[in-house]
Amino acid sequence: MTKFGAFCFPATGHLNPMTALAHSLELRGHQVVLFGIADTEERVRDAGISFHCIGAEDYPLGSLGKLDERMARLKGVEALRFTLQRVRDSARMVLRDGPKAVRAAGVDALLVDEADFAGSVGDYLGLPWISIALLPPLVHDDRFPPFWLGWAAKEDPLGRLRNRLAIQMLLWMGSPIFRDVNVQREAWGLTPHLRPEDGLSPLAQITQLPEALEFSLRGHKPAGLHYTGPFVHAQQRPAIEFPWERLDGRPLIYASLGTFQNGSEKIFRKIADACAGLDAQLVIALGGGLAPAQLGELAGAPVVVGFAPQLEVLKKAALVITHAGLNTVLESLSEGIPLVAIPLGNDQPGVAARLKARGAGVVVSRHRLTSARLRAAVRQVLEEPRYRQAARGLQTAIQQMDGPGRAADLIEQVLKLRPVESLVRPQA
Repeated sequence: MTKFGAFCFPATGHLNPMTALAHSLELRGHQVVLFGIADTEERVRDAGISFHCIGAEDYPLGSLGKLDERMARLKGVEALRFTLQRVRDSARMVLRDGPKAVRAAGVDALLVDEADFAGSVGDYLGLPWISIALLPPLVHDDRFPPFWLGWAAKEDPLGRLRNRLAIQMLLWMGSPIFRDVNVQREAWGLTPHLRPEDGLSPLAQITQLPEALEFSLRGHKPAGLHYTGPFVHAQQRPAIEFPWERLDGRPLIYASLGTFQNGSEKIFRKIADACAGLDAQLVIALGGGLAPAQLGELAGAPVVVGFAPQLEVLKKAALVITHAGLNTVLESLSEGIPLVAIPLGNDQPGVAARLKARGAGVVVSRHRLTSARLRAAVRQVLEEPRYRQAARGLQTAIQQMDGPGRAADLIEQVLKLRPVESLVRPQA
């Protein structure tokens, strides 16, 4: 048995897959403790995973809600800048509090969200650690655009040059984070990181992105990068009441902007306007950024809820309108549902670009978003069979893999662990 410590960025889109991976490891007889701020404790413990609080001085209870409330109103470059500042603040806290917490918990190895910087804690303590990509993975390859841009992958010289310039811009924006990390590494007597990929585990980089959804490029993928599949464990999700009796049997369109950048009343109204009059019923999940009462009456009288039991609703959906958060995209494709994506910021343009490249959805730019353009995109995806066919092809690929189980296999192999032989490895 191995005791793992997990570091995870404090957002639903990170916590849900990380706790699903932790659950898979625990089913094999291992133990996992997640290190996080106070606001994440209840969610982690409700998922059945042990918790160790860090950053109590920096992030007292209630801090996360205030940060998320501000984030909900931001888009594009502003959202990326704010996210990078949050990552920098979190990195400082993790580097300060992480070693003491890890020692106190007595863990043997670390699992580190790529949006976190706790790998340096593992280096300092002499513990093996593995990078876990809950967003599209960091890939040092100039054929790939950086995650915050919605470009297609390119193999021609001009396209690769454009990608290199964009990567340099991202490095410049993130340079304060790297400086802080290197100051601490030097204080610990560790070699400074010279490139972003230096911050990845030398053992393995494991991503929940299925390879079937990755850009299709010639050549080999980077050494040490392992594509698995969605990290989902339905039983860990909190029970959410939903007015099932209001569903009227028409094809269901499910709209969600996630739980991180969901404060735009204007976008939700455009979604309602776009779907009004179609032979379909719209369900809008606000994700906590707004209250249903704030929207008042909407065109087409959609079902509007604060939160929805997403996994259950998706089983009934014909189409999903999304911000292109990776978890919503993967959960939709797991049900073979095509999507219309309105990426708002951070990794969402990169996820949307992959979705478009694989033919399972249409992307509508938030800069050019109108009800008419969105309505045309919805009609296109509903009426043209190729989108559902592509989504079902990805569904088949996803169904052939047990994402958390495959990730647990890789972790055990990389760390040369022998799984508990008396346990049968279950599917997620």
